[in-house]
Amino acid sequence: MHVVLFQPEIPPNTGSIARLCAATKSALHLIGPLGFKIDDKHLKRAGLDYWRFVDVRLHNCWENFLEMHGKERIFCFSKKAKRSYIKAEFQAGDFLVFGPETRGLPEELLATNQERAYVIPMMSEGVRSLNLSNAVSIVLYEALRQLGQV
Repeated sequence: MHVVLFQPEIPPNTGSIARLCAATKSALHLIGPLGFKIDDKHLKRAGLDYWRFVDVRLHNCWENFLEMHGKERIFCFSKKAKRSYIKAEFQAGDFLVFGPETRGLPEELLATNQERAYVIPMMSEGVRSLNLSNAVSIVLYEALRQLGQV
């Protein structure tokens, strides 16, 4: 699987997601501009000593990412989507795209990927969103479950 973070902002979240990617043998794509430097101490600390096990791929912008992977199956996850992530039917090698912590994915990006845009439902009306690393964990493990890998 491929985890894609669109313009991530918080180093510890990205570090935790990197650790998750190491544990699941999933590639981690970081799409800039990033809200931190790639050598940030908080990023490294959150990833512990697992960075050597992570297949990290950096992309300057969404357009550069699409040049390389635009023909792949791309799934977008946003609180603005209507369908539950449980309805997604994953295949090996899918790209799971998550937006920045404070803004989420841009409307234009969601509009062009409408048929593969999903939400993680929340029971409480008062909660705006889940932590990014938690959201990635939920979706990635559902994809791996569907593929019989967990």
